[in-house]
Amino acid sequence: MNGIIDIARCGMAVLLLLLTSPAAQAQQTAGMARQYAIEKKYDKAIEIYEELYGISPDSVYHEYLNTLLTAQKYKQAEKLVEKKAALYPKNSRNPEMNLELGQVYEKSGKAEKAKVQYDSILNMLNGDDLFTTGIAKAFTDAGRPDYAILTYERALQLLGNPPMYGRQLATLYAGAGNYEKAIAAMLRGGPSVFMTADGAKELLLELLGNDPKKLQLVQKALVKKINEEPGNNYYAEILTWIYTQKDDWDGALIQMEAIDERNQESGKRLMDFARTAVAARQYEVANKAYDGIIAKGKEQPYYVLAKSEKLGAALAQLEKNNARTPEDITALAALYDSFLTEFPKHYTQKTAADYATLHAVYGNNVKKAIEILKRSIAEPDTRRNMMGQFKLQLGDYYLLQGRQWDASLSYSQVEKDFKQDVMGEDARFRNARLAYYHGDFDLAQKLLGILKSGTSNLIANDAIDLSVLITENVEDSNTAPLQRFAYAGLLLFQNKDKEAEQLIDSIANAAPKHPLMDDLVMMHARIAIKHRDFTRALGYLKEVADKYGKDVLGDDAVYKIAEIYDNELDQKSEAKKYYEQLIIDYPGSTFVQAARQRLGEINKQGIQ
Repeated sequence: MNGIIDIARCGMAVLLLLLTSPAAQAQQTAGMARQYAIEKKYDKAIEIYEELYGISPDSVYHEYLNTLLTAQKYKQAEKLVEKKAALYPKNSRNPEMNLELGQVYEKSGKAEKAKVQYDSILNMLNGDDLFTTGIAKAFTDAGRPDYAILTYERALQLLGNPPMYGRQLATLYAGAGNYEKAIAAMLRGGPSVFMTADGAKELLLELLGNDPKKLQLVQKALVKKINEEPGNNYYAEILTWIYTQKDDWDGALIQMEAIDERNQESGKRLMDFARTAVAARQYEVANKAYDGIIAKGKEQPYYVLAKSEKLGAALAQLEKNNARTPEDITALAALYDSFLTEFPKHYTQKTAADYATLHAVYGNNVKKAIEILKRSIAEPDTRRNMMGQFKLQLGDYYLLQGRQWDASLSYSQVEKDFKQDVMGEDARFRNARLAYYHGDFDLAQKLLGILKSGTSNLIANDAIDLSVLITENVEDSNTAPLQRFAYAGLLLFQNKDKEAEQLIDSIANAAPKHPLMDDLVMMHARIAIKHRDFTRALGYLKEVADKYGKDVLGDDAVYKIAEIYDNELDQKSEAKKYYEQLIIDYPGSTFVQAARQRLGEINKQGIQ
């Protein structure tokens, strides 16, 4: 029976072969030619293509031509293209035909004839954007970026030289090593929808990196543009950015002052620049910018804001200063007090919150911090959101004093007032953390369970982390090690760092095999970071990554290592190594997106 079926199948196969169409046969034969070409048996491939071309020219023309060119059969290729070109009147040819003919002539060593063909394509341009970009791409793909440049330049002539194709021309010029023309193309006609200031900065970084010589070329071109068009702020804005790329912040400030004065902006541009400088930790130049605004006089619109933000910058600088002294804190507190005495309405603003932070966190004067916040909360003009922030901060400071009930009450007020808001979630998380600190893990888990699907990713992630910590470190009914660890967290929160370290060391000694071991090492790292002892912090973080890399804190440790090298020690190569490790070893980490972004920025700077 099986034999009969096999015979029937063979008969069907023969029948199907007999019924195969000529087109299908041609396709199969073309497949054989392609395989010969892959195997570099060009003569056999060409023989098949020649036969197929005689039957159906359009179906195999390009494959036939490419095989001839690859096999360096230039005379045959030339005849093939000329034969096809002869079928079309010269005034109705597709530019693709001229390009192919030009390529064949070029490969044949007939440069002049190739040039005639390429030039004829340029003569076909009519200003149509899609046609222009298509021709430029075809020239680029054909290995003639010089003609892609000519394409865009010809189109600009036809269109009256509008601010188009700046990005394309800049990229092509830079690829050819002509950075002066690349820069000119970027700056021509700005600003426009084709090249905004931010777009120009991005392209400059992409094409020039941080090469000092290239940046000098840009600076020279920009100065010339500013002299030609003094009222065009586009060039001045990019020049300021160039100064910051060269780490010449004083030069950038001079430019900003000149623009602000020329345009009579009353300090607005200087305010923006000062904020940029603070974000880059360039506190001295930021202070100069703020002072420049203040010097314009009290009647100016940014006078009070500049004084307020200057205090904020001073606080940020104090936080980053490893060598800060009690005298530094006292001097800054006096400046805050003087400002708030002169402008008491700012008790309703972030300035008051920062003043409280200065006393509570750095001045060891929690009582004064609480007085400041109570006054801010009592102010009738305090807006709703600031009221919530003040109460959250007040709850934290009650906790610093060990007043857990008052802390929970303050958090709960915010949770009630901002039920459908991120601030309400933040308050709920702080109440959950408070329950955790005091060993009430059931209540903590109940509150955290609500937050795990919260609207704020940051709070949801914090809630998940704390929930996992509780779940993974409760061994049967023995919660003692976790209770002690939670209390160490409270001590750390209350700035009792030595007591916290002593407690976590005692936990490690008492239970060396407990699942908390990675958390204990991580808390040591957190304390070291808090005291800006980055060498010690890196030691602990690398211990977590090496010994406990497969546990829940592995990706956290690697990311923190990268951040320290990147932001604190300015060792970008080391930072890059750990960002890459995070992406490879922890592809599901919540830190991956941030790591990719920062890695891209470092790579743009040309850092190996």
